[in-house]
Amino acid sequence: MSSPSKRREMDLMKLMMSDYKVEMVNDGMQEFLVDFHGPKDSLYQGGVWTIRVELPDAYPYKSPSLGFVNKIYHPNVDEMSGSICLDVINQTWSPMFDLVNVFEVFLPQLLLYPNPSDPLNGEAAALMMRDKAAYEQKVKEHCERHAKHNSAAAPPRDGSSDDEISDGEYDSSDEAVVGKPDL
Repeated sequence: MSSPSKRREMDLMKLMMSDYKVEMVNDGMQEFLVDFHGPKDSLYQGGVWTIRVELPDAYPYKSPSLGFVNKIYHPNVDEMSGSICLDVINQTWSPMFDLVNVFEVFLPQLLLYPNPSDPLNGEAAALMMRDKAAYEQKVKEHCERHAKHNSAAAPPRDGSSDDEISDGEYDSSDEAVVGKPDL
């Protein structure tokens, strides 16, 4: 069997080659961000979330640590920390699984089939059980507000924003060029 570090590299490469946008955090291969699209035919369809992934030294024998960076309204995700309550990650992880399984199977299943009887977000779980239509509306509102077109979904990672330059910040000499056309 290959070493955990070789397996980590292999799984990360496989994830990157599967059309996921992966951004490394720091210099190592143990922490990175992945853009995750809400599953088709779900309340989360059209949303894009940034998932923080941390691989322990013992990966793949120990499960990765996952969390949503931008907010999501779901009974099994803590709205403030982004922590995920998912048995396959927290309790039944196996070295047979890899990172692609996490993003193509486990997270889509979590969003498609929430489990309100084992909540991290008690409010979402209670609303889902009490008033399904109101729960679905709140999920959609959160998607619109926090997970559309990922540029608005999460704060910029480098601290800058495309919106920072206001209309009044251009050099006045630029305006002099506009005017009469050349004849």
